[in-house]
Amino acid sequence: MATDRRSADGEFRQKLRREMIARRQALPPAELARRSAAIRAHLDAAFPALAERIVGFCWPVQNEPDLLPLAAALRARGGRVALPVVVRPGEPLAFREWWPEQPLLPDRYDIPTPTDGDFLTPEVLLLPVNAVDAGHYRLGYGGGFFDRTLAALSPRPLAIGVGFDFQRVDSIRPQAHDLPLDAMVTESGCRRPAGEE
Repeated sequence: MATDRRSADGEFRQKLRREMIARRQALPPAELARRSAAIRAHLDAAFPALAERIVGFCWPVQNEPDLLPLAAALRARGGRVALPVVVRPGEPLAFREWWPEQPLLPDRYDIPTPTDGDFLTPEVLLLPVNAVDAGHYRLGYGGGFFDRTLAALSPRPLAIGVGFDFQRVDSIRPQAHDLPLDAMVTESGCRRPAGEE
């Protein structure tokens, strides 16, 4: 029975992931730019001390919110920002410092990745979502990289999800390894779990 439930949950999550990625990729460029700008503004307003922390963020792929202008602005204010590096499948991510014009090469998932620069330990992670639920559980791409990374880093970084309003769902059917986000930022604002507003 438990196996049947896990199988059904897995199918549900795969279908939800595909649907949400398709909706995101259907966004016209101007709409994606508008929503990304709103997300960056809300991040800056809700977390004004980001430039004082080491911030890990993700290179935008498949029409994810574009945080590159925010990362550049944090650097201009004296902050340090880093991109994730897949060391080996099944292991936590490492993070390498990023700066504009840094040389990048596609990794095994075809995501631009730094080839040099210092390895940093992020204090804040800005995590794209494919879906996020009422419990602040995030549906990613299914590799488990960020859950392993959050579980491995001590102290745990502040985990802030970034995505669009249409990616909010009642439940992603979280699994035992899933860890909730500390906050979620969309084009309409920042939300924290109940009791942490």
